[in-house]
Amino acid sequence: MISPSFPASPDIARVANQSLPSKSGVAVYRLPGGGGFMWAVATSPDRTPDIRAQTVGCLRALEGHLVAHGLDLTRIVRAEVVVTDHDNKPAFDEAWASVMPDGQGPVRSFVESRMPEGDLIEIIITAVFPG
Repeated sequence: MISPSFPASPDIARVANQSLPSKSGVAVYRLPGGGGFMWAVATSPDRTPDIRAQTVGCLRALEGHLVAHGLDLTRIVRAEVVVTDHDNKPAFDEAWASVMPDGQGPVRSFVESRMPEGDLIEIIITAVFPG
């Protein structure tokens, strides 16, 4: 089945995935009166180290997306964390705490799933623009 063609949504800005343009790595929706939402997903740019280093790499990649839109880590309100091994949670939590500001942590879920070779973690965030 061929997907129908949809017009671009002028109120939603998207950053397309380089290797799969039908997928976005970042989407931004600005509310008409101010404020808005940003959604982003990242894996670590280096897929060779352990979960600690991949977690930091993933969070720094997300931080780059936030900064590019005038935000910082404190604006994240929700994070979905996907890992290949749930037993890595203590090491993940340690790396998370080394990057995320105390008292500013988002609501977070942590689930295990299969991922491409080398990926140990993927994080999907929702961030909020100030009103």
